[in-house]
Amino acid sequence: MNIEISNQDSKTVVFEKIRNEIKKNNFNIINEDQNRPWGGFFVIDETQAGDFIVKFFSHLKLDDVKITNKLSPKILVVAPDSRLSWQYHFRRSEIWKVVGGPVGVKISDTDAEGELKTLKNDDFIQMDKGERHRLIGLDSWGVIAEIWQHTDENNPSDEDDIVRIQDDFGR
Repeated sequence: MNIEISNQDSKTVVFEKIRNEIKKNNFNIINEDQNRPWGGFFVIDETQAGDFIVKFFSHLKLDDVKITNKLSPKILVVAPDSRLSWQYHFRRSEIWKVVGGPVGVKISDTDAEGELKTLKNDDFIQMDKGERHRLIGLDSWGVIAEIWQHTDENNPSDEDDIVRIQDDFGR
């Protein structure tokens, strides 16, 4: 994705620019959420997961990414100086690639937050099911291509599959 985002851009303008770029790349947006206190996300049509992997994760093969037959592609948008909850999941692993950065990330196998790592454009990170993680907006808007790898074929992950250990917004 080739998006020019300024820190002076409002959240509405940032989402408009990203939405236009997603559509320009022929991906169908099936859901959009701008109401998260840390930013928001775009959910891409799951039937386009293979194309999404080719576009954003070309170093991976679709068969290597699939744990079950279900993959869910998303674009995460994190606002400057905001952070998602310190969290983990029971029914999914996640793969992230920075497409607009830099962003901060913390990961750990325990409830203690790991060290802050700065990821820049094209950096890639993978979190296993149960691994604690947090995405952090630094001085500018951050944009992440994300794949949910559902680990339970009979009970796919959803937004309710978030165990929050710490959350700046009291959720």
